[in-house]
This record gives sequence, structure tokens and C-alpha cells, in this order.
Amino acid sequence: MRREVFTFIVGGKAGQGVRKAGTVASQLFLEMGRNSFQMDDYPSLIKGGHNFSVVSTSTDEVTSQHMKADLVVALDSKSYEIHRNHLKENGTMACDSAVKEEGVISLPISSEAKKYPNRELISGLSSIAILAATIGMEKEELVDLIKKQYKREVENNVSYASTIYDAAYQEIGGKFSLEKGKSKGVLLTGNEAIALGAAAGGLDIYFAYPMTPSTSILHYLARHSEDLGIVAVHPENEIAVAQMATGATFAGAKAMVASSGGGFSLMQETFSLAGMSEAPVLFVLGSRPGPSTGVPTYTEQGDLKYSIRQGQGEFPRIVSSPGTVEEAFYLASEMLELVWKFQTPGVLLTEKHMEEGRKNVDLDVSKAKWAEPLLHKKGEFKRYLDTSDGMSPLLFPPSEELIKWNSYEHDELGITTEEPEKIVGMHNKRIKKHEALVKHMKSIHTVNVFGNKGPAIFTYGSTTMSVLEALRHGNIDATVVQPRYVEPLPVWELERYKDRKCIVVEQSSIGQFASLLKENVGIKAQKVIKKYDGRPFDPIELAEEIKEVV
Repeated sequence: MRREVFTFIVGGKAGQGVRKAGTVASQLFLEMGRNSFQMDDYPSLIKGGHNFSVVSTSTDEVTSQHMKADLVVALDSKSYEIHRNHLKENGTMACDSAVKEEGVISLPISSEAKKYPNRELISGLSSIAILAATIGMEKEELVDLIKKQYKREVENNVSYASTIYDAAYQEIGGKFSLEKGKSKGVLLTGNEAIALGAAAGGLDIYFAYPMTPSTSILHYLARHSEDLGIVAVHPENEIAVAQMATGATFAGAKAMVASSGGGFSLMQETFSLAGMSEAPVLFVLGSRPGPSTGVPTYTEQGDLKYSIRQGQGEFPRIVSSPGTVEEAFYLASEMLELVWKFQTPGVLLTEKHMEEGRKNVDLDVSKAKWAEPLLHKKGEFKRYLDTSDGMSPLLFPPSEELIKWNSYEHDELGITTEEPEKIVGMHNKRIKKHEALVKHMKSIHTVNVFGNKGPAIFTYGSTTMSVLEALRHGNIDATVVQPRYVEPLPVWELERYKDRKCIVVEQSSIGQFASLLKENVGIKAQKVIKKYDGRPFDPIELAEEIKEVV
């Protein structure tokens, strides 16, 4: 039996409150006990252009957006042109009365908005009024929702929304009947989940220079700095970000930074510094299309191999990639724990689709990991003491002992050296740390497996959400294999699939993930399904591509 998924799209210009409308729609569905996933699409413009928000909802799980919509609200003529082909067969398109097209519901969206201050911004509220009317929501419920979600100029908002609601109800009132569900939790984007997960893991200080799609981590932590007990710092550039974060760990602060590919490139030298000095810095890399500036507000997975080869030289690197918004929360705390345990830098690799995608989640904070450093107890302190597993006990100021972190090759005390034997000794120490890391990872959860029938579908990161949604939509039996870690790659878990018929799904033009599996595990995909136009997979289209293979 095909499950019911209702999709709402609102489109308009930047400055019309399109993203806010999508978020309020998601909240409306959550209050109905329904699951939802919200995707926001916008160009790199402050004003103008075309923005739209897609919210797909069901009483069942929803992990990605559907681009075939039941209801489209087009705030301008451009939105009509772009989204008229996104309607389902029995879908409804509501447009501003300036759009003179057959088959649309014409409503006074802009003419009514002119009666109020901030007429551009208030026009976005019309989409919520139209949605409420279309699903048969009582006007009183709509007013309550507006008062909670639009807290500025409440009287104007209520007046405007009521007028649009009345007009819409006459045309399409109650056309769609949505079943109430039993889902719980809160609405979070992937970035908010990362911020909260890191906080739950003991984060003390966060450094960042704004760069899409990681910017909202900075905004979120700055806004909730006092609530979470975290200092959020906005330095002058990405080099300063990485340098300050590394220095903060020398004093014992648990530090995290975030950027995208271009900003992360400027952090390369400091990443290597963290590797040599054994500084436990957590880096968040939000992947977007490249090279260079690429398409800055869209999504891609072109930074996979880039992420696992950060920094010059040989030292342990830890790279994880969450497959869902929930997992972004848990992996952020887990990564903070791992970088401190193994005193080496780590990368939480994700993508715009994950970072800015919004979903209702039910988190268990008690399952978050806690970063606990190995501390020096007594005797002479040697910052780089060569232990059996390569991990050296730490000591932080104030102290009467010499504490020396060094970017140059060094001896156990941290004193610069160029002696061959000591160079070899420190290399071997870092190798032992890598071996200890792999041994530890064999004892923890490194690979998610969904289902146990049909072909194996390998994927990672945010594309996991699209694959799972495609299988639900297409009622396809498959075994989805998603490594939570890509460096060290959990070969010991993946080898069991070497002889299985398999498909790889990824957002890369050259198939980086498929290449990684082939090179490291010997898994050769029967088919690599790729998408690299900056947009996430549409689960409906992806389901058809998977069916063609299986």
C-alpha cells in the first residue's frame, strides 16, 4: 500500500519570507503529530531572484523532500513559471491575482499586502493562510499559529492572514484532509543538531567565519551562547578561526570550527599543525558545489576525498559523515570525544542538504558522548610522552611544569629536534595512535545498515536520507549500507558485501565514494547513480533509477 505524503511548496523572491513560511508549515504539521522534511532553495542573492521552500509531510517517516506537490503557492509570476510542472495530477496552485493563467486559484496576495508596512515580507504569510484553508484548519487555529510564529506586528499579520484565508477558503477550503499522527520531538536543521550535539559533548568554544552552508551554526551558537555555556567567536578570517581554535585546545578548551570548501582550504596549514602538535580540534566541513566559489548556496558531495586528505604529512585523521539530522547530533558529540581521546584533528563532513534541511527529531541527550581528556597525574610532564598506544597524558595551565606544544618535529618534552632517531620515534608514535584508533573503531558503531533484502545500496552523508525516502516511495526491498565514518574507512564491516550485487548512490560527478569503496574494500558497483547539478535527489526520480537497475 502506497503511503500518503502531502507536499507543500511556496515560492517567491528573497525578502518575501519564503523560508520562514516553510518553517511555519513544518511546525503546523508537527503540531498535527505528523513527520515532515523541509528543503529551502535559494540563489546567492540578498534580494530578488527566486526562493522556494518544499515541505513534505506524512504520518510515516519522511527523510527528504518530494518535488511533486499537492499545493503550490506562487507569490509572483516567476514562481508560477518554475513550479507549474511540480504539481501532482490533482494538485492545486494558488497564485497572486497578477498571474493570469487558466487553472490556478487567483488570490489578492500582493494587493492586500500593499495595505500594510513591510508589504513584501508580509506577503509570505499568505502561503500559510492558504495552506490552513486548504487543509480545513479553523481560522482560530490559524490565528493562534500566527501569534506564536510571527511575533512582530501581530495585529497586522492576523488581519492580513485572515483576509487571505477567507478568500482561499471560498475557493479551496478543506480540499485536502490530512490525518493526524503521533510523531513527537522538535524541528531542527542539521546545523542546529550539530551545534546541540557538540554542546552535549562538552564544547567550550566555537570559532567561525560565515560561509554557506555552515553559517547558521555560528548564528545558532551565538544566539544560545548563555543557554549552552559556549563562547561563540567570529574572527576576521578562516586562517584566524583555525589558529585560534588550535590555540584554545592548548589551554584545555574543547573547540570546534566550521566552514565550507573555500574557507577550509585556508585552514589546511593549521589542520596539519593540529596533526603535528596533536591538538584535538573538531572541524565541520559543509560541502557545496565547487571548484572555487562553485554554486555557493547549493549541495554536492565533491569534497569526500578532499576531507580525508586534509593537511600535509602523515598523521591520524578522523572523518565522519552523518546520514540523518538525528545522527548529526550524535556524531557531533562522538567526534568531539574521539578527537580528544586520540589527540588529533577530526572532520565532521556534511552537505548543504543536511545542514539546512529541517526535520522533526526526537533526541535522547543521555546518549551523547562526552569528551574526556587523558590527564597527567604526577612526575615529570612530557607533552609527547611515547606510550604504548601513542596517546600522551595532558596537562593544562596554570602549572609549574613545562607545557610545550610544537608544530616543529619534537622530542617527548616538545623541544624542537632534527635528530633522525627522534624523528622516527615521533612518526612511530603517531602510527601507534592510528593503530589504536582503528582498534577502537572496531569496537564502536561505524556503519548503519537499513533493511536486509535485495541488492546492497551504498551511500553516505545526506544522500542517505534521499535513498531511504526513495525506497519507501517505490516500495523497494534493498539493503542500504551507510558508513558513518569514511576515515579510517571501516573496511572490516564493509568487506562482507564484496560479493553482493551493489549500487552506489552519491552526489559527485566522478564517483568519489564508489572509487573509495573500490580502492579500499574491493567493492565494484554494478551501477553508480550520480547527481551533480547542485540539487539533492528527488526521491521519486531516484526510486525509478534504482528500479531500472534492480
